[in-house]
Amino acid sequence: MTPADSPDTDMATDTDMATDTDMATDMATDPCSDTATAPRRPATAWPLENAVFSAAMVAQRLPWVDAPARALGLDLLTRDGVTRALLAFLRRTRSGRPVQLRTPFGPFLLPLAAADAADLLAAADEASALAPAVGLTAGGQRHGLSPHVPLPRDAAVPAAELGALLAEEVDRVLAARRGDGTLEWADWQRGMLRLGRRVVAGADAVEDTLLSEVLAAATAAAGSRSYEDRAEALRRRLAPHLADPDPASLAGRLLARGTGLAAADPEAAAPAVTHALALVSRAAAETVPQALALVAAGAAASPEAAVAEALRRWPPVAAAVYPVRSGFVWQDLAVEAGTEILRVPGWLRALDGEVLPEPAPPGTSAAEGTIGMPPLCGAPTGCAATRFAALVAEHIVRAVTGAVRPLLIFPRFTADRLPDTLDPRTLVVALEDLAGRPDDGRVTVTLPTAVPVSAFGYAPAAYGALAHASADRLERHARSLAACAGNSGWNADEEGERYRMVLLGHAERCATAADGVRQAAKRLTD
Repeated sequence: MTPADSPDTDMATDTDMATDTDMATDMATDPCSDTATAPRRPATAWPLENAVFSAAMVAQRLPWVDAPARALGLDLLTRDGVTRALLAFLRRTRSGRPVQLRTPFGPFLLPLAAADAADLLAAADEASALAPAVGLTAGGQRHGLSPHVPLPRDAAVPAAELGALLAEEVDRVLAARRGDGTLEWADWQRGMLRLGRRVVAGADAVEDTLLSEVLAAATAAAGSRSYEDRAEALRRRLAPHLADPDPASLAGRLLARGTGLAAADPEAAAPAVTHALALVSRAAAETVPQALALVAAGAAASPEAAVAEALRRWPPVAAAVYPVRSGFVWQDLAVEAGTEILRVPGWLRALDGEVLPEPAPPGTSAAEGTIGMPPLCGAPTGCAATRFAALVAEHIVRAVTGAVRPLLIFPRFTADRLPDTLDPRTLVVALEDLAGRPDDGRVTVTLPTAVPVSAFGYAPAAYGALAHASADRLERHARSLAACAGNSGWNADEEGERYRMVLLGHAERCATAADGVRQAAKRLTD
């Protein structure tokens, strides 16, 4: 028997192997082991991936490049199609983990799942590792965001009181409609900024248009060298409204309850009021028309659902960059100081699949859906001012739809094919009066003139849609005049009969004009 065949030798060898295996297992499971707990750096994209991603970002500045691909039905070759395909590829090859991308606009750490983005930013916020966020346009240009300031929950105006505060301002906006029921973007924005000042800063601030102008300038300059000067000018402009605040406004409620200090301090309350005013103004001016378009398209059954879907699908902060000022560890990834985390909710929604959220119970506010990464603010986690802004937007939609019926003019879309982007500045929604039916013997067109909507830069199909709306309005006017002429009150004397003939003549001319406009609209849209 050779030494190698000795039973003692075999037993010794087996014992040594078992011991080695146990030691390896202990090292792998020991929480103090450097091998097990050493964090690793995020994966880096390959040069070709960086080049394709950079080209897709640069192409965002050239909207016309999508035209050939869409004409051929090749949506995959559009800017959004290429971006989605690349991100889906990165998600598969990197096991869904965040990836480091290098672009002409800077290197970014890009989470590839909405849950990972929320957890990553929450961990960074908990470690106090983030500098203030900045916005990022689709073309890679950076812009300021309103600096996040916590808002005490009990300072927000209660939902039951918002309706009374908004009613007068909503009526004022509706009264500014053109003859075809539409509003110029400048008129809508002016009315919504006025409404925001009323709700947040009080009745005395309603006419203070300079307050909104200084606020917009300070927000745009956030993070730049000129920010402090503009912020100081904003504080001076806001100070008179905080010195004697309207008790019905958010500022009045905030000062009445204090700002976490022993006594109410207008200077301490100013940042929170400023942040709330910026978010409410933006939600009213941008999110509300998008929500009205969803209502008009049949994609939302209630104001709450319309605002929630608009904020989810088209968040005003479409992309944000979060600079990391001190390193931290998230799960097993070491995120170093100097890294910039890029959050793009639209991309993450496309990667996670277009799965609509479960319908909320009746009466649930749209503000409940703004938990987590806020769509109006650059905060890494929740924002009470965003929730209040969503609540205000919801009440505006309820007030508008209670008085008029929104009709989508441009762009045309349906509930089952909603656009990926919807710029509120190019959105055209007509607001048709609910009161007065065409066959009740009264003339129902309350606005005296039909001024054509300014549609500079729109495609012929957009002009065609506007012409169709004008033709429908003329036809309704003709029916209204004919119904008025049929009223028995004209039978009393000869003068009444003469007026009846005039009314019928006007009705016939309106009907003829409607036919002509409809034919022109058909040629524009074909």
